[in-house]
Amino acid sequence: MQNRRQIGTEEEALAAEFLEGRGYRIVERNFRCRLGEIDLIARDGSVLVFIEVKYRKTGAYGDPAEAVDYRKQQKICKTADYYRMLRRIPDNQSCRFDVVAIRGRKIRVIRNAFPYCFY
Repeated sequence: MQNRRQIGTEEEALAAEFLEGRGYRIVERNFRCRLGEIDLIARDGSVLVFIEVKYRKTGAYGDPAEAVDYRKQQKICKTADYYRMLRRIPDNQSCRFDVVAIRGRKIRVIRNAFPYCFY
């Protein structure tokens, strides 16, 4: 039996492959700092995209995207701000936050899932 970390790693790889097939270019996986973690960071054309991947085996516990609540969104936003500062990404760089929701083998991308992050 797989543990949660193994499953998460596999689902993130599946999400990355899915996104690459749709034109995204993955630039970083599992960025971690003291503020939090961002599963995938990619380029979609000229836009820098911060991506949260959520997986549920079935719908018994709801839609995977529902797990990205306001508190989780704020944590991702702060982590993204730190990433931008660390990598010296200019303030005028277009950014977006997407959620990849995986239920079983069904993958859904929610583009611009929380657009109010940058202030």
